[in-house]
Amino acid sequence: MKIQMKQFMLLLLVCTNLLGCSEEVTEAKAVPQQVTASTEVRWDTYGVAHIYGKTEAATFYGFGWAQAKSQGDILLRLYGQARAKGAEYWGKDYEETDKWLLGNDVPERGRAWYNEQPASFKADLDAFAQGINDFAAKHPETFEPEVLKVLPVSGIDVVTHAHRLMNYIYVASPGRIIGDQAPKVKNGSNTIALAPKKSKSGNAMLLQNPHLPWASGFFTYYEAHLIGPDFEMYGATQVGLPVIRFAFNQQMGISNTVNSMLGATSYLLTLKDGGYLYDGEVKPFETTQKTYKVLQDDGTELEKTLDVRKSIHGAVFTRNDGKTIALRVAGLDRPGMLKQYFDMLQAKNFAEFQSIVKQLQVPTFNITYADKDGNIEYLDNGILPKRKTGDLEFWQGLVPGDSSEYLWTDVHNYEELPKVINPDTGFVQNSNDPPWIATYPPVYKPEDFPPYVAVKGPISFRAQNSVHELIAKDKFSFEEFKQMKTLTHALMADRVLDDLLAAAKEDTDPDVQQAVKLLANWNRSFDEENRAGFLFEEWAAQFAGPRPRFLGKDNYKVSWTLDDPINTPYGIKDPQAAVAMLKVAIAETKKKYGRIDPKFGDISRFKIGDVDLPGRGGYGNLGAFNVITWFDPDGDGIREPLHGETWISMIEFSTPIKAKGMMVYGNSRQKGTKHNADQLEMLRTENYRTLWLQRDEIEAHTESVDMLDLAKEAQ
Repeated sequence: MKIQMKQFMLLLLVCTNLLGCSEEVTEAKAVPQQVTASTEVRWDTYGVAHIYGKTEAATFYGFGWAQAKSQGDILLRLYGQARAKGAEYWGKDYEETDKWLLGNDVPERGRAWYNEQPASFKADLDAFAQGINDFAAKHPETFEPEVLKVLPVSGIDVVTHAHRLMNYIYVASPGRIIGDQAPKVKNGSNTIALAPKKSKSGNAMLLQNPHLPWASGFFTYYEAHLIGPDFEMYGATQVGLPVIRFAFNQQMGISNTVNSMLGATSYLLTLKDGGYLYDGEVKPFETTQKTYKVLQDDGTELEKTLDVRKSIHGAVFTRNDGKTIALRVAGLDRPGMLKQYFDMLQAKNFAEFQSIVKQLQVPTFNITYADKDGNIEYLDNGILPKRKTGDLEFWQGLVPGDSSEYLWTDVHNYEELPKVINPDTGFVQNSNDPPWIATYPPVYKPEDFPPYVAVKGPISFRAQNSVHELIAKDKFSFEEFKQMKTLTHALMADRVLDDLLAAAKEDTDPDVQQAVKLLANWNRSFDEENRAGFLFEEWAAQFAGPRPRFLGKDNYKVSWTLDDPINTPYGIKDPQAAVAMLKVAIAETKKKYGRIDPKFGDISRFKIGDVDLPGRGGYGNLGAFNVITWFDPDGDGIREPLHGETWISMIEFSTPIKAKGMMVYGNSRQKGTKHNADQLEMLRTENYRTLWLQRDEIEAHTESVDMLDLAKEAQ
């Protein structure tokens, strides 16, 4: 069949770039061209790539090829942004991101970090990039034309994207530091590790369950299976990363949850005489000028200049409110995050894993571990600055920049961080709560650590729900462990609803009496059949503050306390005020739906493309463990997931291991894919699929196979 002219021009563009006619091509020359190893990529019926490489680099090559095939548009756009060339490639909407990254020297540091990688891992990164380039050269028609200008990519791009994601989105997002230039990180995820003593089978078990936005971008997850000559990794990672962050194999597994580790500080500068005050003296800024380009509507490029200032603290920015701040980020001397993740999943035993995790190259995230030998660990992981004074609230704000008293220069080591290893309780858990109930009863207390490590509380209802479920049973079967993950129970309702109903029964308003009957018969879960869940949400928004946080505590009769962290708060301080709030909730629900009892699954929908299903799941701060944050994108009263369940896996370290899970929004977002909504019905029905790990079961469910050779594909 003849290639259409458009496809031919795209192919010519890619091949021309690969031969070296752009600035980025200079970076790509580090990509090896003569690695003689073959790679087999088996695609299963859910679009998951099972990648068999005869060498380590060959496996990475296949992973790059697979990501380009499944998520190529997102991947190339992310790499283009990480170069601080988003505005040059796609216009002014990306200009603020470019300025943020240029101001923080992200492209330069990415190049430097790439050069600091060990030679063998640098070859892996190069091979991953080559896999992307080679797929794009062979199949340019599968990409949106506007992202092809990013090609070719290199190992430098891989490292720079990872650096941007970890250090300048998670640790120091522009939304938090200077304004609303990027989506704020949603604190979401559950993780649990059970020791053999807590398991009916006598095997350790692990839950991996990140909660992040469903929209395409730097939080999009990708499922894959990597099988190298002496390693295996199955799990999920964010698009563009060459290593699997939520990963497991036959020996062990790890999970991550977002923590409150404060690795960045915003210093408020006092400006004077063209400089800034520091210890009573005026210091000059270190100033350099950088240029960048902005694509115009007529296709031309406008070159602009950016004055980049630095103080003794770090990069200097003007916030949206006009204040001048300097940003100091911990870990900018630690380029080994990707290598540490890769090494952790090659650990042969717990002692080896600990020796790797002690390197503290991963700048943030709780890390939870479980292995076949029965070891479990929770670590409040991150690169945490040592501070002389102040609590977390102080360091989260604008810290005085005019005194050396507040300038930190060192960080805590592994031994100084909160951690729980093989506790007598038989479990560790985290649901983004502070580390004080990582197991229960606790094995340490906040006073054992500096006050800037984490807030004392309160502990969310989701985290409390997790602990209650874990202490309710002496031992869990794998099926019971799986069922726990599906909980949509509103723990908040258990704490306040009886008081509300008792007060509301005395009110003569017919609508209130209808609401009392409805709420009294509610199963207190956000399942698709319930008819009271939305009304309770509306009331909770009055009682505890607006969606999605519900963080207000002033209306509870008994406040949260660290002395009883999993049973407080509870009760209603002012019952009559709570009834008035119920009347507001009734009016709001009627306004939206014409009735107070809309069926939850009718108004809350799992929608991707042409797939439209009844939804289930609730807000974490109302207590749901199966988390969906809902929003109404069209203003028609029909809600869709904004954030919540993404990758879910439950692993039992039996022989061989058992693993169930799903990628709720599918494993591909490329145009024409059939794997972008093929797991939504599973999310609706809680029917987790078997994760295929053995060669015979992978072959039995193979949809297609790509046989690759690095040397041949590079030609």
